[in-house]
Amino acid sequence: MKMSRFAALTSSLLLAAGAALFGAGQAAAAQADFGYVALGDSYSSGLGAGNYDGTSGNCKRTTRAYPALWAAAHSPQTFAFTACSGARTGDVLSGQLGPLNSGTDLVSITIGGNDAGFSDVMTTCVLQSESTCVSRVNQAKAYVDSTLPAQLDQVYNAIDSRAPAARVVVLGYPRFYKLNGTCTAGLTEGERAAINGAADHLNAAIAKRAANHGFAFASVAGTFTGHEICSGSPWLHSVNWLNIPESYHPTAAGQSGGYLPVLTSAA
Repeated sequence: MKMSRFAALTSSLLLAAGAALFGAGQAAAAQADFGYVALGDSYSSGLGAGNYDGTSGNCKRTTRAYPALWAAAHSPQTFAFTACSGARTGDVLSGQLGPLNSGTDLVSITIGGNDAGFSDVMTTCVLQSESTCVSRVNQAKAYVDSTLPAQLDQVYNAIDSRAPAARVVVLGYPRFYKLNGTCTAGLTEGERAAINGAADHLNAAIAKRAANHGFAFASVAGTFTGHEICSGSPWLHSVNWLNIPESYHPTAAGQSGGYLPVLTSAA
């Protein structure tokens, strides 16, 4: 009887160990087969974070960008990083979708800001009057309402058709300014409020199109709260006169503290 109980206990332990090893093997195999593709504009390429990959040219991709940080932490078998500074929806369609396929498991993307005229809005607001700034912001919001949804649909349809099994995470844009913050010069509070409102308007439009395609929308408004321009600890560049393109883009801290946790949670 004692031997029988011992044999039964031994058999149970071996079965449990075998199941654990089988489960670990399955997890390892699943991880080994995991493919991640990072698409989008400068907020995904990492413009503003520094340490750019020279081979990426004007795309300004960097290992400090949230897609590269996520890949470094999770070690997918394949990682394709095609996001490019300055990209619009048409650029994603024409030059970034090549790595997508039926085996792609995760796709991340930020897109839409350049289509809506982000750079011109900020240039207008920095150099011209408050009324001109607000007028340009309203023009951008009208574009977001009338034209951007169809452009986003084209991108999202193309992603879905090329990578039908992938989880697609569409990340938004931060609000730029902490109102009534530490800034004593520069834009007026009215201009800052208008720009923040435009960011919210853009994010709402992107979120709606993403949801209609069954994609996850991941807001970064919460992680950047307290780290806007005019806060005590900004994760966004203000006007950078030494490197104008980096203006109004996340710093390395903004990529690692503002974007990375949001993708990690949504992925």
